[in-house]
Amino acid sequence: MAEIIQRDGSWTFDGDALRLTPGRDKNVSLLRKELGELVVPLGALAGISFEQGKKSGRLRLRLRDGADPLLHATGGRLTEPHDPYQLLVETDRYGVAEYVTDEVRSALLLDQIPADPVTAYLLPGPAVPLSVSAGDGTASFDGERIRLEWNWKTEDAKAAAGARTLALTDITGVEWQPAVGLENGHVRFTVRNAPTKAPPKYDPNAVELWGFKKDPLMALVAAAVQARLPHPAGTAPDMPATRPETPSLPVSPTEDDHDALLRRLRELGELHRTGVLTDDEFALAKQAILKRM
Repeated sequence: MAEIIQRDGSWTFDGDALRLTPGRDKNVSLLRKELGELVVPLGALAGISFEQGKKSGRLRLRLRDGADPLLHATGGRLTEPHDPYQLLVETDRYGVAEYVTDEVRSALLLDQIPADPVTAYLLPGPAVPLSVSAGDGTASFDGERIRLEWNWKTEDAKAAAGARTLALTDITGVEWQPAVGLENGHVRFTVRNAPTKAPPKYDPNAVELWGFKKDPLMALVAAAVQARLPHPAGTAPDMPATRPETPSLPVSPTEDDHDALLRRLRELGELHRTGVLTDDEFALAKQAILKRM
């Protein structure tokens, strides 16, 4: 078990999954607080890094492409304060952060987790129903239908037709973009057989965002919808509407597990002798195996 607790949040690794819990500090973003605790299975990880700074450090997780509907829907546009896969680390906890990093890397190496893309989501999207008001409207999603309602700031041409209800079966894609500089952001739903080049300001299937505090929350609506659409790299199985159950703690290895670990240890020794693994990589992997025996 490896754990780091900070004002920004806590990360706990039990060998099978990383549990990411946002902190209660006033500087923790609204998106991370609303998203809540995430359980990231080891198989969804492509890597982990720890960057040290003079005043603070930062732990970063790198997920395999296609593993998380939130990252897919936002297209890598979540800024650092809103990214749930980053953790600010205070200088007096650098040693703990390095230990967590080593433990996760050891597990990835031991389990031979590939870093290549996946063909199904390995994390569920945000739980539904959910509703977010920001920019020129409100977007609600119950798992089957998206409802868009407009406010007094909506352009007349867009609001004239009234609220819209879109069936999930009619949606082929969803996109979230934050407001940057003088450019407004949006969340846009692509409807089958209804292509449009209209700006979000006039698009009845989009909510325009102006860069205010609640704008990032629209990413949660986008992610919830994305999680229930077919995976872009293949047909994904139905995802649960709630978060996965807490992974159980590792149990004592059986005799077969013990033999498998011994075989793996011999394989690592051979990889080390042939130069595939460096001394440090071999020592790290060997230590991880011995902990499981």
